[in-house]
Amino acid sequence: MPSLPLLTAGPVGLHLRALAVPMVLGFVALNSYSIADTYFVSQLGTLPLAAMSFTFPVTFAMISIGLGIGIGTSSVIARLLGEGERNVVQRITTHALMLGVVFGFLISVVGLVTIEPVFQALGADDRTLPLITDYMQIYYFGSVFLILPMIGNFAIRAIGDAMVPAIILTLSAMLNIILDPLLIFGLLGFPRLELQGAAIATVTANSVTFVAAIIVLYRREKLILPGFLLFSGLWNSWQRLLHISVPVTTTNLFIPITMGVITALVASFGPEAVAGFGVASRIESVVFIVIFALQSSVGPFVGQNYGSGQLRRVRRAVRFSINFCVAYGLVMAAILFAISRPTTSFFDDDPVVIDVAAAYLRIVPFSYAGFGVMMIAVAVFNSLARPMPAAILTFLKFFIVYLPLAWGLSVFFGLSGIFWANALAHLLFGAVSYVWLKKVLNNLENVVPSSVE
Repeated sequence: MPSLPLLTAGPVGLHLRALAVPMVLGFVALNSYSIADTYFVSQLGTLPLAAMSFTFPVTFAMISIGLGIGIGTSSVIARLLGEGERNVVQRITTHALMLGVVFGFLISVVGLVTIEPVFQALGADDRTLPLITDYMQIYYFGSVFLILPMIGNFAIRAIGDAMVPAIILTLSAMLNIILDPLLIFGLLGFPRLELQGAAIATVTANSVTFVAAIIVLYRREKLILPGFLLFSGLWNSWQRLLHISVPVTTTNLFIPITMGVITALVASFGPEAVAGFGVASRIESVVFIVIFALQSSVGPFVGQNYGSGQLRRVRRAVRFSINFCVAYGLVMAAILFAISRPTTSFFDDDPVVIDVAAAYLRIVPFSYAGFGVMMIAVAVFNSLARPMPAAILTFLKFFIVYLPLAWGLSVFFGLSGIFWANALAHLLFGAVSYVWLKKVLNNLENVVPSSVE
């Protein structure tokens, strides 16, 4: 195995920046093709755009499963590297990919037979359901190619290499953006496939990402060993992975479930409201790139330093990350407030769609600081092999606070009430997450004193 980089020595802030900056570029690329999908589909009309917006909760649920396994893989690998157990990393990585194949197959089968009832429950009607079916039938067939690249990229990041995953994501995004107009509109001799074309472009790009990640893990890092494909130590590996992945996946699935309920609430105001909500969500996802990149960087750093007993470095990483998220959230809130209408009008010229999206972007972003703090806390809990606090916080936030509040405020204030409920939930649980994380770190220091650097 090549000499793997460790994050247990050197300046904390420098390591986090070195990990986060490439991931910002990677996430920009990743989100660019989501934006491209939204833009090109919006040229087909409001109904296709609304149909794609209905798919967001379901596709996010699929992504959540891949993220759960990927985060579990990253957590286990990073701590093993910190402990000096590099040989075990090969077995864990190989078996994590096998676990991804199992879940990808299950998602394909279950998804294909439940398209109609699931999307009817989300509020899709006879106008949008056929369009949704066209898209999701293809998307479900590519489930394995969605999940495996995420696991592979998380494994690469766990060793401290953020640049290669960023390059892989960038190449994938470029391919998707090139294929989108060709397949959606039937340019340069390609058939005009509309929403099906968007799905085929995404699945093709994911397939390329999968191949690239496997090549890096197998050839360069030597983290995939064919011998482990014979199931030697498989159950031990899956136990370690599932200890983190099950609660993380469950936590991640709270998000699309919540998105589904919120989408259904928004749908009661009409398809234009759903389209506007979808546009705002896409713009928001771009803003969240920096927060997610930092969150992805904190995980490997905390895992390796916790594994080596350097809790003081863990605390420094947490403090650096939280301070950044607060400052970034406030700055982005001010920017989005100022440019909300011209930005949303780029995607759709329907005045109702623009009004809905602009209203969202003038209310919710002022709570992004709280959202960022909670995301950092979740990453740290998972990296410390303590996923339950993250699961509990997420469950309370979405099901005890956000959803009831969204329903109640929507009755009195309409769509803006749903948006205010989101903002209040972000702020409240940013504060709660900070307090809980601080308590956990204090308890750890009482058990394992920080090493002196």
